[in-house]
Amino acid sequence: MSQLVLTEIDNRIGTVRLNRPEKRNALSPKLVEELKQSLRAMEKEDEVKVVRIKAEGKAFCAGADLAYIQQLQEFTPAQNLADSKSLMELFELIYNFPKVIIAEVQGHALAGGCGLVTVCDFAFSVPEALFGFTEVKIGFVPALVSVYLQEQIGTAPAQELLLSGELITSTKAASLGLITAVAHSDFLEKTVLDFCDKLISENSGFSMGETKKLFRSIHQNSRIQALRLAAEVNTQARSHEDCKHGIASFLSKSKPTW
Repeated sequence: MSQLVLTEIDNRIGTVRLNRPEKRNALSPKLVEELKQSLRAMEKEDEVKVVRIKAEGKAFCAGADLAYIQQLQEFTPAQNLADSKSLMELFELIYNFPKVIIAEVQGHALAGGCGLVTVCDFAFSVPEALFGFTEVKIGFVPALVSVYLQEQIGTAPAQELLLSGELITSTKAASLGLITAVAHSDFLEKTVLDFCDKLISENSGFSMGETKKLFRSIHQNSRIQALRLAAEVNTQARSHEDCKHGIASFLSKSKPTW
């Protein structure tokens, strides 16, 4: 059975690679679980000072596995809440990770995939990649990511992205602070590796970890409370008629009527 997440360690850089290209690296429960396991393993590796997250195929991550979300509509509220909390655990794991995490975005990062980029410390993207939170277009609610996005880029820009559901270019994403910089596809990996090497050779791992921890401590209690509420909103949205209609339309490749 193929692994949905591949890992390697080289020159103090831990690489975690999404390996579901045939599904545009959609966040299935198994992929989410493997990603959490891989990151926890990287956390324990003393050799690893910086972690990068990258992906196989044309897309970085297309977001949630919608076929699975359709199945979740038949789950009990308790089962849906548990599933929502699993994604919340992944985002929290990355956001509070004691080592620097860098996203290497070689293709589109949409919905939950854009959320994955948001919770990383740095993100480098190719010019042709698009970013966006498209949940509202299928009757879903971008609840969990709203908490992090507001901290990352501010309330007004976050609200605009979440309510419009529009896709933005990598240049626009960089101007908003959603990503760090844009690099040509031929040089993306080198740009990221050079940046990793600079952090490794010039910065104290202890200092970077403590600085990140300090930033995360700001508004920590309110963030935790907001995430718990977001998980509940996420759960409720899955059983709403708009969500059922939107996902069914998406899977049948038709446009939903709102």
